[in-house]
This record gives sequence, C-alpha cells and structure tokens, in this order.
Amino acid sequence: MISAVGADLLEVKDARVEFGVQGGAVRALDGVSLTVNSGEIVAVVGESGCGKTTLARAVLGLQPLTAGSISIKGREVAGTSRGMAETIGMVWQDPYASLNPRWTVGRSVLEPLSLMGRQGDAREIFSEVGLDPNFVNRFPHQLSGGQRQRVAIGRALSLKPPLVICDEPTAALDLSIRAQILNLLKDVQKANNCSFLYISHDLTTVRFLADRVAVMYFGRIVEEGPTEDIFTNPRHPYTAALLESAPTLDRLMHLPEATKGEIPDPRSHFVGCRFAGRCPGVTSECREVDPGPTRENNVRFFCHHPVKTS
Repeated sequence: MISAVGADLLEVKDARVEFGVQGGAVRALDGVSLTVNSGEIVAVVGESGCGKTTLARAVLGLQPLTAGSISIKGREVAGTSRGMAETIGMVWQDPYASLNPRWTVGRSVLEPLSLMGRQGDAREIFSEVGLDPNFVNRFPHQLSGGQRQRVAIGRALSLKPPLVICDEPTAALDLSIRAQILNLLKDVQKANNCSFLYISHDLTTVRFLADRVAVMYFGRIVEEGPTEDIFTNPRHPYTAALLESAPTLDRLMHLPEATKGEIPDPRSHFVGCRFAGRCPGVTSECREVDPGPTRENNVRFFCHHPVKTS
C-alpha cells in the first residue's frame, strides 16, 4: 500500500535491498537515490545484474527494502495494493508472458479498470496504441510480438497513471518493430503527460527516448544527468566503457574489447570504488576510499578520477 509522506512524483532515497545467499548476502540495491519529475522520461541503464529490475520491483512494491524509502506523489510505497494501478503502470519485457493466454486481449487491457470498479472501452484504448479495434476478441497467441506489446502498453495506460515503468520493453521484439514501439511510447507519453522510468541495457533506445539517464553498476548509480551530456561527455569510466561497447555503424562486424579486470564478487563488502578492479585509471585511493558525489553542471557522478572532458 502507499501511505502519506511528501515529495514530487517519484523519489527514491538511499534504497537498499539485500538477498541472503550461501556465503553471505548480495546487495542488489546499495544506496540508490533517484527522482523522476512529472512529464519526464528517466532511463536506468547498466549491465545485466546491476540492479535495474530490482529497482523497478521495489518501486512497484513487489520487493521490500532493507533500508531507505520510495515515495510516489508524496506517498511512501510499502507493499502492493489494487489502488497502485492508478499511480503506476507496468510494461514488462515479454508481452506474451505478461498477458493471460486464457483471456482475450480486450479483457486484459481492461483489467486495471475492472480492479478499480470502473468501466472502459477496449476498442478506444486499442486505437490509442495503434491497434485495430477489431482485435479485442483475439487471444495473445493470435497477435504478433509487437501487437502484444501494444496491448501491454494499453493496459499500463488504461487508468492514465502519472508514472509508467518500462522494463526492457523492446528486448523481446524484432529490430524492425522496436522503432515502432519506441515511437508509440513517445507519443503516448506526450498525449498523457505521464512520466516513464525506462529500464534498459540498449543505449540506442535510451538516447532516442530518455530526457535523463542514470547509470547503475553493482547496485549503485555511478553517474546521472541529462541524456546528451551523458552520451557526449561521460565522466565515470564505467559509463565511458558502456558507451564504447554500444554498437554503431562504424563498428559493424567488430566486437568491442571486453573491459579489462575482474568483476567483483557480489557478496563482497565493498571497500573503495566497486569499479576499481576494472578501471583503467585506478589508483590506491580508488581501492581504499569510496568516492562521494561530484556535481558538474547538471551531471552527478561518483569517481575520484573522472574521464577527462572533451
């Protein structure tokens, strides 16, 4: 449920999530702080296992916090409730897995309205997300992957929530369909004046869609700022390595070099910078002292020796 507190749209404060494992505990989130303002698209990027999806689940109330807090529209998130559908919509990675195969897609898209005791027109929602209204009586297996994802987007927006979370919404789609879904997300975001928390490892889609980017590494945000600032002038070495590994036209058919060094044991109690073992500019200070935040203009990063500005 959501209990009253105070804040803007989404505010994550020093969020921590731990999972007990053999030999210790893994901190999936280790002091994450992030805000999403009204009408803004904020992307969270990073390698698999960095904590992106755990953050999304925590915002939805599906993952309890070990410490810290999350609030939406000034109300603290503490577990789940039916009423949360009015505040947060969710678009999962695989639309086939997220839709009930026994329900028509028309019924699925109206599910949030039904939970709130409201009436709605599935045909109208289908039109809003670029689907033929005559598809309302079809089942998920009768639609293409892109069509199913449009159904999932329509369901997430059916109650017009102020915040929509998209967890890798184009990862399960063919390349030719991704652009259509990205354009749809932009269109519906503007039409509904809602905000997106967009989780992805696909930097190309992030640059196209997001207003602001937060880069995660091993449970922490290591750099955050306006999208173009992050892409054109990364300050954290991990951000620079991520961008260097992203495919571009001039690097077609050439695999990027793997980042040198060893990935740390996630059960470790980190001392110093957690990227120290893979950083080309590492010093003894990096191994011994956890870097605090540095702010340059609108960019915030955590690094003792940031990448030189261009």
